[in-house]
Amino acid sequence: MSYLDQPFTLGNMTVKNRIVMPPMCQYAVEAKDGIPNEWHYVHYLSRAVGGTGLIIIEMTDVEPDGRITDYDLGLWSDEHTPAFARIIEGVKQYGAKVGIQIAHAGRKAEDAEVPVGPSDIRVDEKFKTPRPLTIDEIQAMVGKFAAATRRAVAAGVDTIELHGAHGYLIHQFHSPAINNRDDIYGREPWRFGVEVIRAVKAEMPAGMPLIIRVSAIEYMEDGYELEHLLGVVQRYKEAGVDAIHVSSGGEGPVGSKRKPGNYPGYQVGFAREIKQATGLPVIAVGHLDDPKLAESVVASGDADLVAVGRAMLRDPYWAYNALRANGVTRKGILPKPYLRGE
Repeated sequence: MSYLDQPFTLGNMTVKNRIVMPPMCQYAVEAKDGIPNEWHYVHYLSRAVGGTGLIIIEMTDVEPDGRITDYDLGLWSDEHTPAFARIIEGVKQYGAKVGIQIAHAGRKAEDAEVPVGPSDIRVDEKFKTPRPLTIDEIQAMVGKFAAATRRAVAAGVDTIELHGAHGYLIHQFHSPAINNRDDIYGREPWRFGVEVIRAVKAEMPAGMPLIIRVSAIEYMEDGYELEHLLGVVQRYKEAGVDAIHVSSGGEGPVGSKRKPGNYPGYQVGFAREIKQATGLPVIAVGHLDDPKLAESVVASGDADLVAVGRAMLRDPYWAYNALRANGVTRKGILPKPYLRGE
């Protein structure tokens, strides 16, 4: 028996195995309109054909100036919905479940004329200085997350993931080193994320699971530790989050105290601790390319699902090959035309 091959149910979504394709920006929107094109269609369907259980479409932004670059995806208009629906319908034909990561880059919006954020603290000297959002603008931003979610649901997703990691807007608000506000959104750094979660859940059908991606720790000078993040995710759980996708860092320049890991499974411990503290299912990610390592993460109970990013960019059939490497030989893990390769 392979643990990676076991189905997993989250809310009303059951994925056929424990393998997740995490969101990975393609920077491939040629017209700069935020609408996915033929590249995205082939990119995501090929991973579904390759046996992936859950595919999370890359960071998709709630307004044009919320993108990292002008070549990123967006869902700020109903005009975007049909192209996403085409991808989602195609992915589902091959047995994968599909979600979209809804996000805003905040101070990390490189192509915005004036990026916005909770504060006027820029990432570093290479980035523009952000303009702090007013309270009215924050509340309007919550509405933009809800509207993007409504469009994603209309496009046919099985789940929604919010991007609260890697130094993007939700992360910026719950990071004490980035958010220096003296109003309620500063005194309660989780408040923006909580409001987004509640607004998004209101747009999702009953039973559809909501995932949030978080950075367990920060690597910049004066970055937060896991204890701080555990307090934040507890608030997010109470607001309606159903699962946590556990990453780390990405918020700014790496400081002198701690460096990001560069070894297999370096973030698995964070996933385990967040799972134990919250009681929520977790997705582990980070150098889990080795099928035996991915198997052990699920088998040990450290995480419920494993996300494999760069290796899946190199190999659209990573999921199929990982299952084979762990002893799965049954027919049906590939489409019928490929069965002669079994």
